[in-house]
Amino acid sequence: MKQTLASLLVGSALLALGAAHAQAPAQLPAPSSAQAAQAVVIDHMEPPFWWAGMRDKRLQLMVHGRGIADLEPALDYPGVRIAGVTRVANRNYLFIDLELAADVKPGSFAIDLRGNGRSASYPYRLLAREPGSAARPGFDTKDAIYQLMPDRFANGDPSNDSVDGLPDRLDRKLGHGRHGGDIQGMIDHLDYIAGLGFTQLWPTPLVENDMKGASYHGYAATDHYKIDPRYGSNEDYRRLAREAKRHGIGLIQDVVLSHIGLNHWWMKDMPTPDWINHGGKFVPTMHHRTAVQDPYASKEDADNFTTGWFSPGMPDMNQTNPLVANYLIQNNIWWIEYAGLSGLRIDTFGYSDGAFLTEYTKRLMAEYPRLNMVGEEWSKLPPVVAHWQRGKANHDGYVSSMPSLMDFPLTEAMRNALADRKGENIFNDVYETLSLDYLYPDPQRLVLFEGNHDMARIYSVVNEDLARWKMDIAFVMTMPRIPHFYVGDEILMTSETRRRDDSSYRRDFPGGWAGDKVNAFTGAGLTARQKEAQDFVRKLVNWRKRSPVIHDGKLMHYGPQENTYVYFRYDDGDKKKVMVALNAGAKDVTLKAERFREMLAGVTSGTDVITGKTYSLDGEIRLPANAVLILDI
Repeated sequence: MKQTLASLLVGSALLALGAAHAQAPAQLPAPSSAQAAQAVVIDHMEPPFWWAGMRDKRLQLMVHGRGIADLEPALDYPGVRIAGVTRVANRNYLFIDLELAADVKPGSFAIDLRGNGRSASYPYRLLAREPGSAARPGFDTKDAIYQLMPDRFANGDPSNDSVDGLPDRLDRKLGHGRHGGDIQGMIDHLDYIAGLGFTQLWPTPLVENDMKGASYHGYAATDHYKIDPRYGSNEDYRRLAREAKRHGIGLIQDVVLSHIGLNHWWMKDMPTPDWINHGGKFVPTMHHRTAVQDPYASKEDADNFTTGWFSPGMPDMNQTNPLVANYLIQNNIWWIEYAGLSGLRIDTFGYSDGAFLTEYTKRLMAEYPRLNMVGEEWSKLPPVVAHWQRGKANHDGYVSSMPSLMDFPLTEAMRNALADRKGENIFNDVYETLSLDYLYPDPQRLVLFEGNHDMARIYSVVNEDLARWKMDIAFVMTMPRIPHFYVGDEILMTSETRRRDDSSYRRDFPGGWAGDKVNAFTGAGLTARQKEAQDFVRKLVNWRKRSPVIHDGKLMHYGPQENTYVYFRYDDGDKKKVMVALNAGAKDVTLKAERFREMLAGVTSGTDVITGKTYSLDGEIRLPANAVLILDI
């Protein structure tokens, strides 16, 4: 019997678990009873496949094809029914609401669309979930996150450096150009990341960015279901997740909810007039982030913050449109399930519509109760950041299910303190910022960092003072937070500090390209100081991995004096303690042990976790000039 094209596609590579992608066209023979019907091409079916056994039994399909709204969908599969159909202003779109029974079985079925002498068919698939998928653990205080920009980390596959059809091609001479780093480069060096002690990997976005220039950063998506081919394929991304897991590393995906790239395929054929804010016309955001929380803010300012565009090249999504909102939620769930992710990092979190964020966080955490997600709210004010965390009772009634936020207030306080060369009590703002932890429902879930791809390199911020650099790294790794570390800071990479200069923050990691004279992966060509820094990170992060008191212990800190700052992590149960002492002064300082009697009662000495040297803690404590001590006691 002659097979239909639909039946052939069911078994094709398009629908193989590792290769399916919505943009691959699914065609359409007309049924044998309507052989004269005109065949319609389905340009996009998103999500391209789904899973049986998800908690939420609803699934909304976006179908895109010329005149597709004139067709009526039908399917025949046990446990799946069409609960509703939505047609919008653009007749090239059809939204199909499916309802999946609790006991629906994995398998394939045709979604047939017919009408007015035209027909199409898409071979849809429900996959089996990985065992334990719903209960997957997210990253937490036991973890340490290594963040990198894939384009600037390592070029594992030179064959994909430039791709036909994508205009932004390889040019390593340009700071904002494509440099060729890719997924294979990350896979090749997972042993390096694991060897440093890191247990989570956060690459900046990897989905397609089909933009004319500066596409390397990844924050201007042009296809939500496709890995950019200059990085690799969807299956390469899954392979990265699998290989990372083999190395004891979870994979965190960086996602953008608030905006897309101007060359997104939607922009060529908008589903609805209100799909993009301001009717698809550029209206810049003024970045008044407090306006959505401010009891005195004008509605104009609040609306502008969430509906304004980042740039003319980044259209802002209208998440008050329920079709847009549902699309984004399902897309994030799809990637978690497809790639086996351990969490999400959500870019520009607060720029999205508040009601949408409530629904988004609620649905994702309902589907994956143990997952972790961290949102970016770039503010130095703890109340502004705390507003978005799960469990916060907000004056405006906003409710969130977001477990974690980036701790910009504490990060900025420490960076500013260590950059201060003249202050007499530089750690005071750090001390007082930490004292505001009561504003957060769960401060230990916050992600603390020494730098990231949007900030000047910490080594440059501290004026290339290795001792102060060590203080910042030690602080991040010993605070009651989830620590995050930016690639290259372990080898003291430098940058511009006087003005914003993204290119300088994002230079290529040495050793990631054939012919590099310096190889940070092997240590070849590194200076003695760089090797010392790299070894410091390796020892500290691996020590942290084995230190439950740092993961779950309490914090007690003492008011800074003479540019010194002392704090303890402790556990009442097993009496385990760690003392951290920072001295940013140019002279040795002697502290009275009596001041710390709550922590040091009965303690006579401590061992430095980096050097192994023993320090007396009985009577007087001598802190060397411009140094950090991390003592096991």
